[in-house]
Amino acid sequence: MDYQRIATASRLANIEAFHVMELAKQAADLERAGRHIIHMGIGEPDFTAAAPVVHAAEAAMRRGVTQYTGALGIHALREAIAGYYKTAYGLDIPERRVIVTAGASGALLLACAVLVEIGAEVLMPDPSYPCNRHFVAAFDGRARMIPSGPAERFQLTAAQVVANWGPDTRGVLLASPSNPTGTSILHSELKAILAEVRERRGFAILDEIYQGLSYDAPPVSALALDDNVVTVNSFSKYFNMTGWRLGWLVVPDALVPAFEKVAQNLFICASAVAQHAAVACFSPEALAIYDERKAEFHRRRDAILPALEALGLRVPVKPDGAFYVYADCRHVNHPAAGDADKLSQAILHDAGVVMVPGTDFGPHTARDYLRISYATSMANIEEAMDRMHHFLR
Repeated sequence: MDYQRIATASRLANIEAFHVMELAKQAADLERAGRHIIHMGIGEPDFTAAAPVVHAAEAAMRRGVTQYTGALGIHALREAIAGYYKTAYGLDIPERRVIVTAGASGALLLACAVLVEIGAEVLMPDPSYPCNRHFVAAFDGRARMIPSGPAERFQLTAAQVVANWGPDTRGVLLASPSNPTGTSILHSELKAILAEVRERRGFAILDEIYQGLSYDAPPVSALALDDNVVTVNSFSKYFNMTGWRLGWLVVPDALVPAFEKVAQNLFICASAVAQHAAVACFSPEALAIYDERKAEFHRRRDAILPALEALGLRVPVKPDGAFYVYADCRHVNHPAAGDADKLSQAILHDAGVVMVPGTDFGPHTARDYLRISYATSMANIEEAMDRMHHFLR
């Protein structure tokens, strides 16, 4: 039977497939065929929700708190998040500026819905997390990817903001620490960036979901530098709750009504059970667990960096946060050296290890780099490095 083809929206042309997920599908096929695959592709902690959080979720369900909440989130969680900024960063953030969201993705969608005009240009570094530019495209804006290499720590700089700000530019979207590179924006550079954006009356959206996983220096939230920034955070990474789909925003006072209106219409609210459970994330017992897990991620980073260098996978900028290494693959002993797509396919099929090509993260580093996640056990990391040694030998 012939069916009429339904036309899709033209904006889909600006949204590309997510290659990370395509590799994950191939890996799943190999596993179903009996292969043992080590996953160093998707950025998901191998740790799951801490016991106090699980107990809080069970208690919430027994109490029957499973109905809609307010669009901004439950009072207890917003209050706990505001308190966390005081203890972790020394910042006095009023609860009214905290908006609980359906994950960091929901937070970024809300931010783009409120701030991105049709045709607006948003500056971000290349490489960047791919969904960020697609959130902009979803609201008919345009992400302008600025090539940012090792000299810039793979981050946008104030000088680049000045050089690339044009008549259609409305703001910047940054991440610190970054996915895919694990690098942070230096405090002085971030301060300069925000000053340039403020001078141009633009907006700044800062993805801070990996700030809890900062290893070499205390993290600095953009909120300490400018009250007008919009920051995004999440319970997925540091709090190990990826599938709970819970995050938050901190927004300027004047923008709270706009964010609330959009949240009411797009999401109604974040998961009620997840919200009640997440209050327990900020208990002393849970925070002690997260500190131990952070120390383990730190240990893994310090183990994998020299192992990758020994394989010829050079790391030009030491990652200081998150759980990623962005490694230059042009110098490995393999015919596909310098072609990250082909090399990642060979590593998957011949070595049984998932590593992600730079393709997703922007054209500037697409062919030259692999993103490697160490959000897996030390035993898996050691086995993966051994397989890589034999694969490249």
